[in-house]
Amino acid sequence: MGNQVTNQEQQVRYLKDRLNMFLQVLDSIEPESTKVEDIDRLIQMMDDLELKMDQFKKTQE
Repeated sequence: MGNQVTNQEQQVRYLKDRLNMFLQVLDSIEPESTKVEDIDRLIQMMDDLELKMDQFKKTQE
């Protein structure tokens, strides 16, 4: 997939990038035409981000 994110600076950069990506997707959604699948994808993106944050936390302990 990609390079492993190992140090704290890389981890923070990764999380910021993913959060920005999420915000861009959220901004691009048209409420009138949003489907359940779109909402499910947003939820999955947040779950993935939370999982990654938990993984990074464990490496810092």
